[in-house]
Amino acid sequence: MSRTAKVERTTKETSITVDLNLDGTGVAEVSTGIPFYDHMLDQVARHGGFDLTLAAKGDLHIDTHHTVEDVALALGEAFRKAAGDRAGVRRFSSGRYPLDEAVIDIVLDLSGRPFVYWEVPIPECLPLGNPPFDPNLAEHAISSFATAANITLHVTLVRGTNVHHIVEAAFKGLGRSLRDAVRIEGGGVPSTKGVLA
Repeated sequence: MSRTAKVERTTKETSITVDLNLDGTGVAEVSTGIPFYDHMLDQVARHGGFDLTLAAKGDLHIDTHHTVEDVALALGEAFRKAAGDRAGVRRFSSGRYPLDEAVIDIVLDLSGRPFVYWEVPIPECLPLGNPPFDPNLAEHAISSFATAANITLHVTLVRGTNVHHIVEAAFKGLGRSLRDAVRIEGGGVPSTKGVLA
């Protein structure tokens, strides 16, 4: 069974195409016009073991917010479609992910029910990269992804002072947790209801 999906999303603010293969090798080609965000999405693919091709054009002359949000929604939709009915998947995953002094906890369930708990206070800092990525958009990006993917996700900062490290640990941890959760371990849908919804 091929666990792949292609999504196209076009609004007055953005135009996005996403190709995702859940059973890839971690190869990513990402171009959103926001280099720091590209780097974060590459981390998700690399640590998730996903092949990802993503191209986005957005109204960056206004702000990066629209592009960040719409890319996350399109990627989440692609993940949901590629995962299909999630038959045989491990379903649950959790882990503690460090990047130097920063440590993030991720707890994830491919539940079919979108819910996000985010407890990652971001220290004050200048935006990252050019065009600038506001670190506070990390919550919005990951929450938008999880909602569109129909997953339950808890993200908690254990410790950390460097904003780049905190944000990157969250994206890396998300990728690794997704990789563990989509791993095929059985044959049926892992739910007593018979469906994940």
